[in-house]
Amino acid sequence: MIIVIDGLNRHRYNRLLDEMFALRARVFGQRLGWDVDIIDGKEIDQFDALDPAYVIGLNDAGNVVSCVRALQTTGPHMLSDVFHDILDGEPPLRSATLWESTRFCVDTEVLDRGNSRNSVGYATCELMAASLEYAKNSGISDIVTVIDPVMNRVLKRSDCAPYGYVGSTKPMGKVSAMAALLDCTDERINKIRAFAGIEGNIFVSAQRAYELSDDHAPTGPAPTAAPVTAEENVRQLLEEYCVDQITDADTVEDADAAKRLTRLLVDAGMVDSKHG
Repeated sequence: MIIVIDGLNRHRYNRLLDEMFALRARVFGQRLGWDVDIIDGKEIDQFDALDPAYVIGLNDAGNVVSCVRALQTTGPHMLSDVFHDILDGEPPLRSATLWESTRFCVDTEVLDRGNSRNSVGYATCELMAASLEYAKNSGISDIVTVIDPVMNRVLKRSDCAPYGYVGSTKPMGKVSAMAALLDCTDERINKIRAFAGIEGNIFVSAQRAYELSDDHAPTGPAPTAAPVTAEENVRQLLEEYCVDQITDADTVEDADAAKRLTRLLVDAGMVDSKHG
């Protein structure tokens, strides 16, 4: 399932954001060897201060397993300010209907390699489809994304091949980086969904979003139930007995007798009046 966190609601999802930044540190800092800043196990850069939108994939337990960042290209963004070597001297793309998609990653340590909803392949396709769907619904027509050759092959295998590239491939850490172009169309989204067998709404409901928020997180240990006393246990047994006798009565006479017994126990204060 997918949740979108942006400048309007990010103050409510500190836990999810911390998990996302930790995932980015493991992927881009450790696995890919990119020159990124990691502090306290979290990878955060200057573009995270610009209130971007984060499209985040969650498992059934509500933990982050994938993420991608969407940023406007009309202001500072990675292709113009960090990966400008890719452009080979050409000016960066800037448009109100073009978003930059970066920091796309999936938790390969948690997800399995099969074809289930908990697999790397499914989570990757779900995140791609969700990011494109979210962009399209926000009035965005195209995405430029900085990826490595491995991700480029993943896009092609997932029936989501880029329709074009900007500049050329350049070395970046342990891998190389390139800038690819994707259109945010229903055709592309439906192809990804069909490839992975994704059906229905993939975004969390309002209720689930609240349950995942910091507002819903418990602030202390859950209260423990008071122990049941012997007197309360006897009362419960008697109440259950009275209900069973009335319910299981085969004749009117048996039912009347059960009701008389119940009234006697109520008058004696041994069962609640609701059973009389």
